[in-house]
Amino acid sequence: MKTPIRLFFRGVRVALGPVVLLKESLTRPPSVVRAAEQQKAVDAACANLALYQYKTCPFCMKVRQETRRLALPIAFVDAQLPGPARSELMAGGGQAKVPCLRITEPGGVHRWLYDSGQINVYLRERFPVA
Repeated sequence: MKTPIRLFFRGVRVALGPVVLLKESLTRPPSVVRAAEQQKAVDAACANLALYQYKTCPFCMKVRQETRRLALPIAFVDAQLPGPARSELMAGGGQAKVPCLRITEPGGVHRWLYDSGQINVYLRERFPVA
């Protein structure tokens, strides 16, 4: 019984995936504009962030839209398929759940933040728009 259910949901994802991506591209928010030196500082701070995500996940899309709005050059890591990225997510965060923001603290300690709402709040607080 599991196989037909998995095939059904895989078919739904395949059918709706392009729709989700089209919606994301059509609703792309404008980016904030910062002074050059301020943007340089933001870019440096974002070097310590990575977003583990799936391309067609609507919650991941919500976080990607916020990173665009805030003009944050965060690395996006696709963790959908089994492989090193998914293994790193499981080993570090403990769950294969996305979106997940990996925050590298000073000293090299990683903090893993799940939930799109919490990630967006963290990004807005850390990179406020004046």
